[in-house]
Amino acid sequence: MVKTSRIEINLFGACVVRSSQSNGFEITGAKHKALFALLATAPFGRRTRPFLQDMLWGTACYDTGRQSLRRALSDIKQIVGDSFAEILISTNSDITLDLTRVSFIGRPGGGELLEGINIREEGFNRWLGAMRLNPEQIYSLYSLSSQPPPRPLLPAIAVLPFRTIGGAAEHAVLGDWLAEETSRSLSRSNLIAVISHWSSRALDLSVIDIPNVRAALAVDYCVAGSLRVGSNELVLDADFIDTASGRILWTRQFAGPLQGFLSRSAEGISEIVIAVGRAIADDAILHVNGRRLADVEDHRLLLAGVDLMHRPSLRAFAKSRDLIDEALRRAPHAAEAHAWFGKWHVLSVFNGWSTDPKNDTRRAVDCTARALDIDPASSFALTIDGFAHTNLLRRMDVARERYDAALRLNPNESLAWLLTGALHAFGDEPEAAVGAAEKARRLSPIDPFQYFYESLSASALLAAGRYEESLAFAERSLRRHDRHISTLRTQVAALHYLERGAEARAVASEILRRHPDFTVANYLRGHPAGDHESGRRVAVALRSSGIP
Repeated sequence: MVKTSRIEINLFGACVVRSSQSNGFEITGAKHKALFALLATAPFGRRTRPFLQDMLWGTACYDTGRQSLRRALSDIKQIVGDSFAEILISTNSDITLDLTRVSFIGRPGGGELLEGINIREEGFNRWLGAMRLNPEQIYSLYSLSSQPPPRPLLPAIAVLPFRTIGGAAEHAVLGDWLAEETSRSLSRSNLIAVISHWSSRALDLSVIDIPNVRAALAVDYCVAGSLRVGSNELVLDADFIDTASGRILWTRQFAGPLQGFLSRSAEGISEIVIAVGRAIADDAILHVNGRRLADVEDHRLLLAGVDLMHRPSLRAFAKSRDLIDEALRRAPHAAEAHAWFGKWHVLSVFNGWSTDPKNDTRRAVDCTARALDIDPASSFALTIDGFAHTNLLRRMDVARERYDAALRLNPNESLAWLLTGALHAFGDEPEAAVGAAEKARRLSPIDPFQYFYESLSASALLAAGRYEESLAFAERSLRRHDRHISTLRTQVAALHYLERGAEARAVASEILRRHPDFTVANYLRGHPAGDHESGRRVAVALRSSGIP
């Protein structure tokens, strides 16, 4: 049997599924080919097992469908041979076709879609009929076939339109509008994939069927609920649901007067968004605890790694490396995973945890360069590359170029705004620093490293001489991450310039207890602000507070 790691699929005209090698295998069974067609046309090449069972074997008997799907996969494995596991990834809940190993042959529209595939099942024929009405929706597969999308590493979420109950005709659109605004806010995160509101709206929402939501939208989580309109009050009930298990992870209720609803809605949306981000991160951490890496699902792997990376424990930081490394093993062409690994190496050096700072510096820049090789238009990868050049190489000019490029590509890239603010603070441009940090916080309500946003906001306010506000942000940041030395330095400086010397000396003593080798000279030599007035002012405060 000939091994192959790539297959060819023709969808228009006579359906073909075969090895890319001239003497390789060919899939000939109608349902086997239909299985590949269903996977090839799915977002990220992934379908749930129940969806495939229903499409190809009907809904009359669940156990029969399950056994038929298992038998079909076994037949395909017999035909494909040892490369089966490279082409099809099978879990208890999903089947995924690795699109990086697929070349789409033929011509889009060069014949009827899946011509000659005759399958009796009503579900499959309904799906095929809908696809044939709008075949243009899969034309893009052909233009991307030479470099297909990587395996999805981010958890996918849909916000379903909230069902409006009661009220006048003009209130009917409020539930839909709230869902759309919530989707828009969630989409600003680099750690989740948000399904478009148009896709969520297209579902039949008269009755929310969670397995159908998962199958139709290929999402891991969804937000659903209702908006009740009374004579003087609006009440929003929202549930956050794990679509694989059907578990409700949290439920929230928001109530308020009908008058002025639109002006106050931002507060409720923000609370939902923050709760969603925290729940997804907590769910990922809960899932990875006590499990072998091989048993962790793709969409939880990277998120758990990023969350642990930003925790104060060295043990959590070390574990985060294993998780991100496994994510890269599974999806070597995922630009965001390379960028996050680059940040891991930056933090390793900057937090003093690296055993080989020179090598970790090189690895950080290599990782961000790899991310940009894969996706030159990734605003996040550009931002992390700038972060590495600022904190490890002290190349402020390169960092500024990267942040500017990131914001041209994505004006809502919150981390680019935050690090632009830090750059302004280091370079003695305090007002610009404060403005950029404020914008970053507005754009980033759900990141698992809020402490970092608060820490750099404290630095910007310190540079602007707004010491009370700087201290407040530093203390808020330290409540989340009490080992972050940069925040502790800012706290010392703010206390010093507020003439609270005893408190500044107490914090300085804590820095020395945790980092006995820390000196003012080391700070000035290693910190990006060391050559600027802002850095010299911090140095004065550190020295006055007892740092040698």
